[in-house]
Amino acid sequence: MKKTLIVVGMMCLGMMAYSQDVKTTFQTAGPWKPLTDVRADAVMVYGANNRPELSFSERVESWRKKGYVTHFMTGIAWGGYGDYFSGKWDGKPHMDEGQKSIQGDTIMHGPGVPYIVPTMNYLKYFKETQIKPVIDAGISDIFLEEPEFWAYAGYSESFKREWKDYYGFDWRPQHLSAENTYLSNKLKYHLYYRALNEAFGFAKEYGKQKGMDVRCYVPTHSLVNYSMWNIVSPEASLASMAHCDGYIAQVWTGTSRVPNYFNGIRKERVFETAFLEYGAMESMTRPTGRKMFFLTDPIEDRAVDWEDYKRNYEATFTAQLLYPQIADYEVMPWPDRIYEGLYRVSADSEEKARIPRFYSTQMQVMVNTLNLMPLSKNKLNGSQGISVLMANSLMFQRSLEIVEGYEDPQLSNFFGLAFPLLKRGVPVSITHLENTGYADTWKDVKVLLMTYSNMKPLDPKAHQYLADWVKQGGTIIYCGRDNDPYQRVLEWWNQNGNSYTAPSQHLFGLMQMPEQASEGVYSYGKGKVFVVRQDPKEFAMQEKGDQPLLKVIEQAYGQLEMKNHFYLERGSYVMASVLDEGAVSNQPLVLRGSYIDLFDPTLPTLKQKDVLPGQQAFLFDINTVKDKKKPQVLAAASRQYDEVRIRNSYSFVAKSPAETNNVMRVLLPRKPKQVNVSVSNQSQWDEETHTLLLLFENHPKGVHVEIRW
Repeated sequence: MKKTLIVVGMMCLGMMAYSQDVKTTFQTAGPWKPLTDVRADAVMVYGANNRPELSFSERVESWRKKGYVTHFMTGIAWGGYGDYFSGKWDGKPHMDEGQKSIQGDTIMHGPGVPYIVPTMNYLKYFKETQIKPVIDAGISDIFLEEPEFWAYAGYSESFKREWKDYYGFDWRPQHLSAENTYLSNKLKYHLYYRALNEAFGFAKEYGKQKGMDVRCYVPTHSLVNYSMWNIVSPEASLASMAHCDGYIAQVWTGTSRVPNYFNGIRKERVFETAFLEYGAMESMTRPTGRKMFFLTDPIEDRAVDWEDYKRNYEATFTAQLLYPQIADYEVMPWPDRIYEGLYRVSADSEEKARIPRFYSTQMQVMVNTLNLMPLSKNKLNGSQGISVLMANSLMFQRSLEIVEGYEDPQLSNFFGLAFPLLKRGVPVSITHLENTGYADTWKDVKVLLMTYSNMKPLDPKAHQYLADWVKQGGTIIYCGRDNDPYQRVLEWWNQNGNSYTAPSQHLFGLMQMPEQASEGVYSYGKGKVFVVRQDPKEFAMQEKGDQPLLKVIEQAYGQLEMKNHFYLERGSYVMASVLDEGAVSNQPLVLRGSYIDLFDPTLPTLKQKDVLPGQQAFLFDINTVKDKKKPQVLAAASRQYDEVRIRNSYSFVAKSPAETNNVMRVLLPRKPKQVNVSVSNQSQWDEETHTLLLLFENHPKGVHVEIRW
């Protein structure tokens, strides 16, 4: 994540076997502490360097002693690699390998920590000093995060050398033309694909030599976010890399609150953006079977107030749970910052304080549900089967400057296709152009919205896959004027015998359409192609600008189920989000049943929950519990261990970070006669739901609870 860099190290002593049961994890640079004992399955200890006060192995061992599976995480584009830049490693300084702006300034992640141009020499250093010692220590799961090259970088001498090696001609300043911008960003994409392929390939081969099966993952922002933040990264291409085992989807308030346009209004839309970010990440691995962890963060990099953090955490947390085919999570990054950091107590106050007890309690209730969150075949309510096409080249047309008049404010050419549906309660999905060759990509897609206004196809094979899908009955809605300057860049559609002036012409030709098809409807095989000669940004940046698109979608798909909310059930968990801005309605969503409110730190029981526009709900449905005579913890701000059920008795040990309050609801067959807790506590019986509300101070060593009836 885009966090303040902490130059620290990590290493794992002992052969901690990887468990396929690892469902929850988190990242930290520090050792185990009572205040940060978050009770996930695994911990990703950050950085392989030793610290003055603690060695790499000591930090790792501190977590292993507390029962955690230990993994390794570090940055590949930045990190505590000062011995490389200073020349200590090989006798040569390498500050020329930092990413540089047009002004000649090195782009820094932190003091003394530049963003890196990943040369082969740097990769040799990285493999020797970061990967090799970690594997030597018995760590088999490696997470290399944020392979990032800034779009406004590309002016260093090292980058110029890489340009000449890759393209075979001299470097060109990217700001001078659209083609130069595109070629520059394409090279940045290639360099970090190569970097990860080299690092992961080395890790797996070296692991084999040690008798280990090493697994390699990429924690990365979504393609949506990187495109909005003007960062280039390999993204979806890694899902097919032989050495890559999966991802962490780094989505949180900071990525999702970037303003965007809908109905002519520019503003933050955290839930909607997060939903699309998680969708973009899920799409990368859906057809490949690679592992995906979803991340949320109870705070963010920007220093705001606790209420802001709480509101947006609920939005992003709900968004991630609306993907029922993903059930592995990074529950938080940097717990030290969350539990010990000082932030404003309110938006209109400069007073700062540690996390309020009510928020840490709520957060821990939410986090501990993730340890139990099931996969589900249930689908999000609404019209299914409409998808928006994305490609890695979204990042290639991004620049801080307006180049040859090209503008795509706030990524509006993407949101202009997605928001008209999402804001009306249609669960639009994402399809990656890079994955069109996988049969499973098309499993549930009926209508595909696409444009080449903001991206370009990197491989003509993708067009054949698209054409074949249409021939078999699929429907494409193609939107775009095809007149942006990036249509003319040096690429396959105008090279090696091809002379198309726009890549869409190649696609249309494969489907026996006029290459410069005018607006209208075309048939190909069993399918259809609808051509709309507007750039999608026009649907987002103008008031009611999306009406023409909606008419075409309903013509192609049929009548849409339009509503102002999303609703999903996963096992006993119920998630809902009500959309604001009144695209369909401003009415609340009313849920009736027997619920525990998991967003309320008091865990109240409810017969009715009213979810207002702009709000989310996270509930436990008591009625779904199959065996109500079985005593069990339904919800808690702790993780439970050593459960024992005998006649008329139920006991367990509850563990959670120190200096936090626990609240739990325990289902019992009848009213308890005796509640024994190893610390001071309060309890309250609810006869209607047969649940006991129990409150006490948390302790990482564990609080013993015994209930008799």
